[in-house]
Amino acid sequence: MPDTSFPSDFIWGAATASYQIEGAANEDGRGPSVWDTFSRTPGKVAKGDTGDVACDHYHRFEEDVRIIRELGIPNYRFSVSWPRVLPLGQGPVNRKGLDFYSRLVDSLLTSGITPAVTLFHWDYPQALEDCGGWAHPDASKWFGEYAEVIFKALGDRVKMWLTLNEPWCHSWLGNGCGTHAPGNVSDTLPYQVGHGLLLGHGEAVARYRGLAQNGKIGLTTNHTFGMAASDSPEDLKAKEQFDHWNAGWFLDPIYFGDYPEYLKARFPMPQFGQAESKLVSQPLDFLGLNFYFSDVVKWNPAKLNDAEQYPARQDNTTEMGWQRLPETFTYCLVETQKRYKPEKILIFENGCAYPDRVEDGRVHDEKRMNFIRDYLGGVRDAISQGVPVGGYFVWSLLDNFEWAEGYRPRFGIVHVDYETQKRTPKDSALMYRDIIKANSV
Repeated sequence: MPDTSFPSDFIWGAATASYQIEGAANEDGRGPSVWDTFSRTPGKVAKGDTGDVACDHYHRFEEDVRIIRELGIPNYRFSVSWPRVLPLGQGPVNRKGLDFYSRLVDSLLTSGITPAVTLFHWDYPQALEDCGGWAHPDASKWFGEYAEVIFKALGDRVKMWLTLNEPWCHSWLGNGCGTHAPGNVSDTLPYQVGHGLLLGHGEAVARYRGLAQNGKIGLTTNHTFGMAASDSPEDLKAKEQFDHWNAGWFLDPIYFGDYPEYLKARFPMPQFGQAESKLVSQPLDFLGLNFYFSDVVKWNPAKLNDAEQYPARQDNTTEMGWQRLPETFTYCLVETQKRYKPEKILIFENGCAYPDRVEDGRVHDEKRMNFIRDYLGGVRDAISQGVPVGGYFVWSLLDNFEWAEGYRPRFGIVHVDYETQKRTPKDSALMYRDIIKANSV
């Protein structure tokens, strides 16, 4: 029988993001983010949903910490809302906002839960966006100054840091096709924004190293590697170009100091100066991976990167329409290790959405249970092939605001009734508790 256990030092956790759960959008001095502006713009988010209340985590964090503890989840990844701490993105610190995160960290540690903190999970200060956002020449400095405020406030207790969450999404979905905040549609802006994000990442890493707080720092991306539809030269070329754009856009600068040659030849990529290249490619303690799906790719010059994407099995998808093939997870992990050779890979998001409902006080989410088991099997397969996967954080702890999709998709292992804010751990949460306790699927 195959070994279903995980390394003894494997890290187990659950993850959330500030705008998706906190609510309290207009309380205690918090400034607006681009997601506040975007979600309040008619037609941008399904059913006009906003994060104004979300899961009301800002007021209910102690209950949520108790749930994490009772489920035996030893690590919790959350993000800091930049405009909650710096309402204008820079300048005076909002003490009430900073104190919220300090109380949250203390509550986690008192409960025996180790915090992992993401500095930027898309809720960019609207005040900075109005000045030019991540494409502004000073954007990396703004992010570095904000990061240093958080490091100095929490770094005595927090020892795992992520600079950015899925920079590809904020660059392309937010500033290329415009389906995410801030909603810009452009052929050039996403690459300028992506460049600013990379420089900001480097600035934050440099400042963290300079503070000598003896923790670990990295970032998490949602990079994928496509599967060629055939062995034809055209399909293989489409896959290669797809991979450069999905993975190489951010990982090549971080690990090699520059963009892939294909991107520089085809898209308006900014140039790295020598010092900028060195800043961006500083060694990291880990590479984070958020993984949900990977598509089959075939040659089609009418599509971006000449690559048409489609699910391998359209009858085997989650509520989001994402294919459910755990072997693609293994493939992504193995390819990541081959290409970039990170010291450690930590999976910071993996999960699925299904239309769950409470019945007699329980949520019987068998499809999610199967998904988690199957995808953890995919992780175990990658480990057996020598990939240094050091941890897994399920997405998400709570049902929450799913960006442009609003509140319809439910990704949580804990059900949230948005009218009453009642939390109900799903069967998947109880199963995950048992997996963690056994350190085995």
